[in-house]
Amino acid sequence: MVAPPLFQSVTHTADSAEDFARMASQPLDDDFYTRYGNPTSSRIAKVIADLEGAEAGMMLGSGMGAISTTILSFLEKGDHVIAQKSHYIGTTKLMQDFLPRFGVEVSMVKQSDIAAFEAAIRPNTKLIMLESPVNPSMELTDLEAIAKIAKKEGILTLCDNTFASPIIQRPIEWGIDLVLHSATKYLGGHHDLLAGCVAGSKKLLENVWSQSLVLGASAAPMNSWLALRGIRTLDMRVKKQSASALRIAQFLEEQPEISKVYYPALGSHPQKELVDKQMQGMGGGVMSFVLKKGYEAGVKFLDQLELVLHAASLGGIDTLAILPAVMWGGRLPEEVIREQGLEPGMIRMAVGIEDADDLIADLSQSLRQL
Repeated sequence: MVAPPLFQSVTHTADSAEDFARMASQPLDDDFYTRYGNPTSSRIAKVIADLEGAEAGMMLGSGMGAISTTILSFLEKGDHVIAQKSHYIGTTKLMQDFLPRFGVEVSMVKQSDIAAFEAAIRPNTKLIMLESPVNPSMELTDLEAIAKIAKKEGILTLCDNTFASPIIQRPIEWGIDLVLHSATKYLGGHHDLLAGCVAGSKKLLENVWSQSLVLGASAAPMNSWLALRGIRTLDMRVKKQSASALRIAQFLEEQPEISKVYYPALGSHPQKELVDKQMQGMGGGVMSFVLKKGYEAGVKFLDQLELVLHAASLGGIDTLAILPAVMWGGRLPEEVIREQGLEPGMIRMAVGIEDADDLIADLSQSLRQL
């Protein structure tokens, strides 16, 4: 067999009453019922755990399913969480709107300010939530520095590694406890599946698994199978996307219509030293850039693109671009949008696997029309 099998069955038979009891209660088991686990999902979870250098992994129904299930597995009323001011919009809303409703306090700090993380620690701090690089400013968090602070205080650390992928960055190597991904993005790689995952120690994963049975954010077997398909080309895709993105970012820095380019591997990135250390000098496939003429220019720029598609998401084989001001507007308060550095003329572009020269030509023709 070359391609892995797809186990589409929701439920599985038992040989005896004793076997049924074992199947129904064994953590991370995959031969009882698909909300408890599935052989296809277990297979991709093990692959992701190996890539991240983790002991165990678990697939969930979406990236936010992985984030919310994992976070809720370790918190209760009266606990305190430290998070970044800049996060994926779903994570931000979870921190600002959802957790406080259930008596969990949240402090949000600037991710590049290590001292701010340390100063925010309280006696009831249970968890620190990180994301690096962050969307859409491409700012980094010093994972090793935060992990050291957290371990000293006995605080659990989680890192959303979606924008880097395990090809570029492995947070567990820097001391982070749990790593999260929207597997919809780089791991799947083809814009045709919805899934999330978490990787870490078996003990921590068993806790997440037990909570997931109640929360129900289970991965569909077909989506896990598609992720298995996508992950076989992950290394070559991410490396090509990173190389193309760097060429494109360097080109954009030279264009008079653009005031700023945000891309980790650029020499102009203020955290380039951390990029070289933590991300092996690679920047991934996502960048943001700001058009001098603002929002209306951004709308026109996107309308005139031909090869680059106007769509959300990232990490797939197609190059996609959006105006974050449109996507975030109305979903987050104005002060939060400002704190996350979202400028009216900012474009976020996720580079695919098309030829870099073709992408540059498309960007050039659209810029000329501005």
